[in-house]
Formats: sequence, structure tokens, C-alpha cells
Amino acid sequence: MTLFSRRHFLAVGTAAAALPALPAFALTSGQASSLISKMVDEINTVISSGKSESSMYREFERIFKKYGDTPLIAANALGVDGRRASGAQKKAFTEAFTGYISRKYGKRFREFIGGRLEVKSVGSIRRGYEVRCTAFLRGTDPFQISFHVSDANRFYNLFIEGVDMLLTERSEIGSMLDARRGDLDRLIADLRTAG
Repeated sequence: MTLFSRRHFLAVGTAAAALPALPAFALTSGQASSLISKMVDEINTVISSGKSESSMYREFERIFKKYGDTPLIAANALGVDGRRASGAQKKAFTEAFTGYISRKYGKRFREFIGGRLEVKSVGSIRRGYEVRCTAFLRGTDPFQISFHVSDANRFYNLFIEGVDMLLTERSEIGSMLDARRGDLDRLIADLRTAG
């Protein structure tokens, strides 16, 4: 089971997703693998709970905040436009973006009922660890997913069959901001109900 459908990642933006340097890691490969396993277990529990969609979205947002480095993910989605944002705008964007991405991918979760995600291997990368998994879903061939986990023991990116979440979201947020003529406050307001 996983948060993301591969069909959602067919279009990838060309913008560079420059990440700030993270601390030299003390995190172990076992901890990184355990983080992803626990996250998947919590997602599976929500999916099989029979709760309403709105309740499920609230749970998915809680899980995303618990296991994901949401400030880092949001900052990279905003990209260079974040340089002109005030502290209050950055905070508001992070909150709105976290809700938006939770709803956006939460709508795909029904596709994953009855499936599973298996951790296959863990390897060190420049910014922590890469947890490589195989997703097994009903009615489709298995496919590969990799989570990048930082020393803060939070995932900050994922790749589905090599397609980069940060690049995809950065491209989409950039297009949304362009459509609003660069009005960040309007984008923040719209993100609160989008997804």
C-alpha cells in the first residue's frame, strides 16, 4: 500500500529541486526502513477503517505530518518563489500545502485496498537513506517505489518508477502560482480547499 498512484506521476516538471544540505546522518538503515514500514501500516489501518472520506483525509494529513518533513517538502514545492515570501506566508503555505497534498493523494487511496508495499532494501544516499520498495496492487504489475529519509527520520521525497515527487509538485505549484499571476496569498487560500 502506498500514498501515491503511478498514474499521478506521468508528467514531471523540468525545474530543479535543489534541497538544502541536511546534517551528517546518525540515522541507521534499520530506523529508515522502520519509519516507512510504520507509515505504511498506519495508512493501511485508515484505508480499512471504513471512515468517511473527510475523516480519512484528516487521518492522512496527520500521517503525512508525522512521517514526512512537511516544511522541507513545501519549501521545495514553492521553489524560488519562497524567497519573496514572508515568514507568515511560508508558514501558511506549508499548512495549506500539507492539507492539499493529503487530500490530493488521499483520493487515490481506494485503488490500494487489498494491495501491499514491501520494503526490499535500504541504501545510504547523500541526504540520508533510500528505502526501496515494491508495490503490489490488484490488477497491475508490481512497480518500484523509493522513499528518501533524512537524518531527522522523516521522508522528504519519493520516486515512483523513477519519477520524482518533489519535481512533480514543484512544477504543479509553479503552474498554479503562474495562473494566479504570482499572487501567493491567493494560491494559499485556494490550496486550502484544492486537492
